[in-house]
Amino acid sequence: MTAKRHDLASKLQGESLVRKGLLRRYDGQPHIRLLPELNVVKIGGHGIVDYGKEVVLPLMEEIGELSKSYRMLVVTGGGVRVRHILDIGLDLGMPTGVLAELAGKISEQNAIMVSLLLSKYHGVRIHTADLLELPMLLDLGVLPVIQGTPPYGLFEQPPEIGSIPPNRTDTGAFLAAEVLGAKNLILVKNVDGLYTENPTTHPGAKFIHDISARELLDLDLEDMVLEKKTVELLPNSRSLDAIKIVNGHTRGTIEKALRGEQVGTIIRAK
Repeated sequence: MTAKRHDLASKLQGESLVRKGLLRRYDGQPHIRLLPELNVVKIGGHGIVDYGKEVVLPLMEEIGELSKSYRMLVVTGGGVRVRHILDIGLDLGMPTGVLAELAGKISEQNAIMVSLLLSKYHGVRIHTADLLELPMLLDLGVLPVIQGTPPYGLFEQPPEIGSIPPNRTDTGAFLAAEVLGAKNLILVKNVDGLYTENPTTHPGAKFIHDISARELLDLDLEDMVLEKKTVELLPNSRSLDAIKIVNGHTRGTIEKALRGEQVGTIIRAK
């Protein structure tokens, strides 16, 4: 007898899952927002952690105190050690997926250190597999800290240019905020926000207060203070309407961003 194909009854029965008409049918369908009052605060490794105790300890105190009033998930970047391991890996010809695996270990180390520094505020390092436990953990008074590198690992997509993984810690913070239905994503850097050029090497760079993701991509800047992939993903967000960039070396900027005040740079989804 000739074997027959059997389909489970569903609205997607017989679909290829790539047909545009099918995709449009579900466009705009509301998603569950697990933590609509959550604020994802991403601490840069290069811009914050690498500066040591003079910058990190006051920031930990500030975040710890804010966590008493705001629901927060702290996400850590990698920093100079990521650049070091990428330098070695690129020189040795490592594939992009391997580079992503190596870089993730560094932001994980920073997550451990940051969680310990936040321990008196109930800081606890969590893993990516623990994200769906956050509603319970936050209700228990935990201040969760997670590494920013998204867990693509060896399955990291190849970049448009070069071999450096395009999905790094800014992108990981965005993806965590998106799946949790967060209210805010705040990227804490060592500059006041987004400039047309790197202000440390180009003193005449112009500051950008407010811009849409599409406008920013159209500028095709040589350098940005956040990952291009994060900006590319923002217009498709179902939860976030903007990304906020603030200077973590200036006390009070995070609180202003949490309150919805104009501070730093706002990159809007639309």
